[in-house]
Amino acid sequence: MNPEVLAKHRRSNGAQSLLLLLTLATVLFAIAHTLFGGIAGWIAVGIAVALFFITPAVSPALVLRAYRAKELPPERFPQYNGMVAALAERARLPRPPKLYYLPSDVMNAFTVGRSEQAVIAVSDGLLRRLDFAELAAVLAHEVAHIQNRDVHLMGFADIAGRLVGSLSRLGQFLLFLNLPLMLLGQAHFPWLTVGLLFAAPLLTGLAQLALSRTREFAADQDAAELLGDPRPLASALQKIEHQSRSMLEKMFGGRRGLPEPSLLRTHPHTHERIERLQAMRPMDTPVLDRLARSPVQGLTPQPIRPRWHRTATWF
Repeated sequence: MNPEVLAKHRRSNGAQSLLLLLTLATVLFAIAHTLFGGIAGWIAVGIAVALFFITPAVSPALVLRAYRAKELPPERFPQYNGMVAALAERARLPRPPKLYYLPSDVMNAFTVGRSEQAVIAVSDGLLRRLDFAELAAVLAHEVAHIQNRDVHLMGFADIAGRLVGSLSRLGQFLLFLNLPLMLLGQAHFPWLTVGLLFAAPLLTGLAQLALSRTREFAADQDAAELLGDPRPLASALQKIEHQSRSMLEKMFGGRRGLPEPSLLRTHPHTHERIERLQAMRPMDTPVLDRLARSPVQGLTPQPIRPRWHRTATWF
């Protein structure tokens, strides 16, 4: 693969992630210092860091239960687990993540849990519509998220965002209580403080979304490295985008409706991700060739019948 392109993307992704994490910490510091003064800002940042380390990650079982996911045990589905094990070994993970099946026609895959207990869930729609190479690329993308400890990074971002939201609501409540005194001229809140109370949650929310997009770019790049070939992931992204577009057209009667603003997306635009992947060159001997010769293909997971959930979603 082109080492210059890889190094450039890695530096860019790392710098953007660091900048966004610093932005979250700065907003948290600013709102705590504004409300309570003194060293309150440092205490708030310290609390966020402490909660990040002492608060256990969301149990994968809770998330998987919400999606009605079923485990794909290695003894019944050696082909998929073998693929994950090979990718995990290349990524130097302490153990291969467990693989779960989502009885949903939507093409989707996600990772939940920290490195020691991480699991990867893939939907029925993904398994049925992607070929071997494309599925390996999607799994490599999820393994890259685990390798990069993205769950940890997003965990800190979530804690910081929640603290900012709580402090913002507290400040707005104090502002409301002092509103009569302000009208009588006996109390004064600087406009900068008022603006910060209302803008801080928005700023942290946008920073979290931007961090998520940055980590997706990094996972794409690392997935291409794990496979030794960026083309399967680019092809998988095209198929996923096509299905998503088709579903939106059905919902809006052939029209896609209003486009989603870039700032409000959790994932980058698909065409941007594909362009970055196409700028990378395959290795001389892609890892995918070795995976293809292992016992990975040949079986199809036994379908789990979806049922109508009270949220009006098929799971």
